[in-house]
Amino acid sequence: MILKISYFVGVIPPITLNSMVRIGLVLAFLGTSIGSLFSQAPAADEDKKINGMSLVAINGTIDSVHVAPLKKVGANYAASIPFAFMPTHTSPELVFNMDWQWQGERIEGVRNYIHELRAQDISVMIKPQIWVGHGTYTGTIMMESEEDWVALEENYRKYIVAFAELAEEEKVEFMCIGTELKHFVELRETFWRSLIVELRTIYSGKLTYAANWDDYEIVPFWDDLDYIGVDAYFPVAKREMAKLDELIKGWEPHKKEMDSLAEKFGKKILFTEYGYRSIRACAVKPWDYSEGGKVNEKAQHLALKALYEVFWDDPNYAGGFLWKWYPDHEHAGGPQNNTFTIQNKKAQNTVSDVYSR
Repeated sequence: MILKISYFVGVIPPITLNSMVRIGLVLAFLGTSIGSLFSQAPAADEDKKINGMSLVAINGTIDSVHVAPLKKVGANYAASIPFAFMPTHTSPELVFNMDWQWQGERIEGVRNYIHELRAQDISVMIKPQIWVGHGTYTGTIMMESEEDWVALEENYRKYIVAFAELAEEEKVEFMCIGTELKHFVELRETFWRSLIVELRTIYSGKLTYAANWDDYEIVPFWDDLDYIGVDAYFPVAKREMAKLDELIKGWEPHKKEMDSLAEKFGKKILFTEYGYRSIRACAVKPWDYSEGGKVNEKAQHLALKALYEVFWDDPNYAGGFLWKWYPDHEHAGGPQNNTFTIQNKKAQNTVSDVYSR
């Protein structure tokens, strides 16, 4: 593939993707990131905390009625999540923007979300995610041959580039280049660095990657991105119904490690996802989305309160995107609901108190 770089004045020879990768590796050796060379991101108030929500896609369009409750809770950012589908964790096949997908997961559906959010002054992050058959965790994706890895990389590139083009067309503030792909990012560094180079020629906004809480330290390309993205489902309690001071103390070792990484790369940490279910043990294994667990709104409230007290006044942390928010607010969540959403629960006020400051 031949890419032409449009950031420089005048005519220059085309640069091959492999050449860009070599340039990136040289820059990395010299302590300079590809991001600093190519990024022409729009000016943004980087001191402004990102009070974000992760929006659930619906099989239809949204309008101002759907966005109004999001605005009322104080959100200034929202993530739109277009899924791609993979049959198994060992298959290179990847499909997206298909007619059978819900509209909110397709390109025009994401465009609809962007327009309606922007109409109420809510900024946007596009956050593509893979859904593996049978709900298999994306971190386990592992090809069985070099041929399959190459096929997956090309399919994934098409997927991300399609939404990067949309992001540039709509001047979206953030683009997330992947979500919780442990083995894929660990084993295929050259692909990811070349993908970032290509994205910089297409998209002028900010780039991040959403690493899972237990593998963000092994991501090899933070130097080429604008933010260190972490899906922050860290275990911060050892028992059910932990008190606020226990939860705050439980963050200490995790924050220390993230602080070190932020200092190493000179970049802010962005919680690309965070949140808790409204169950008694929500802070013990925050990533657990199984159906079990006795409903307890206070536990969800305290876990979120602790997170905000630890991070929201720290300038090294950019904020984050709460998981998750349903556009049909009136019928979402509620006192008997034990999932991650805060809607129509005690925790909605907890979040609103922080987001509306």
